[in-house]
Amino acid sequence: MKKAFLTAIILTALISCKKGTKSESLEDTVITADSPEKTAKQNDGLTLLKGDFVFYDGAAVLQTHTNIYGVLITDKMQELNKKAEAFKLKPTDMVPVAIRGKITNEKHEKILWDNKVEVIEILNVTAPKKEDNNVVKLGN
Repeated sequence: MKKAFLTAIILTALISCKKGTKSESLEDTVITADSPEKTAKQNDGLTLLKGDFVFYDGAAVLQTHTNIYGVLITDKMQELNKKAEAFKLKPTDMVPVAIRGKITNEKHEKILWDNKVEVIEILNVTAPKKEDNNVVKLGN
């Protein structure tokens, strides 16, 4: 019994030592904001957002997998909407996009979402996948 207990303690000590060395090596590879390894694009304060975009009746929304953003109406947003229109079947269809933008939580007179984004750069606009169309329609 004593040998089994002693073996369990030694194994626990060895396993915990291995985890400690892994976390130290991960800390060495993390690039911080002040790090010289950051590129100019990473240093410009913009955020990469990928999600579904819709502009309808004067309101623009970007829905990512974690948040919903109200999109500020700018010339760049209008350009994004023109690119997205090519893939829409109905005016309310959402189109997958990838943008870089400035996120803000400041109050806005028209946009009532907590999170707002100003589109600065359009990276990608793609056609929606057929299997992603999970809208339930009632009636005829």
